[in-house]
Amino acid sequence: MLWRDDFCRVVLVTDTPEYPGFCRVILNRHAREMTDLAPAERTRLMDVVWKTERAVRDVMHPDKINLASLGNVVPHLHWHVVPRFLHDPHFPNPIWGEVLREPAMQQSSALAEALRMNLLQG
Repeated sequence: MLWRDDFCRVVLVTDTPEYPGFCRVILNRHAREMTDLAPAERTRLMDVVWKTERAVRDVMHPDKINLASLGNVVPHLHWHVVPRFLHDPHFPNPIWGEVLREPAMQQSSALAEALRMNLLQG
């Protein structure tokens, strides 16, 4: 867990070490879609997504950031914040697409702390 309040949380995804800095912003209560939220809640959740994106950019310096809200397998509202690099295994394809090369980066233990500190700053 990188950050949490009473509304949502930010977690570092650790099951894909070839994508260091991959975060999820997860709504604490159950909702299936963004339109299930009141307008103020949508704004609040997206503010955390933007803040997470900024933290990932500041710490990781990726070539691109991908944002996605899928939830086909788990119908619980969450956003993926995925730093992308020209040398990552799938680039320029989506990370769920065909692998084009071997992974070059791995998750480091210092990364979580750097992201956590960056999230707390803003």
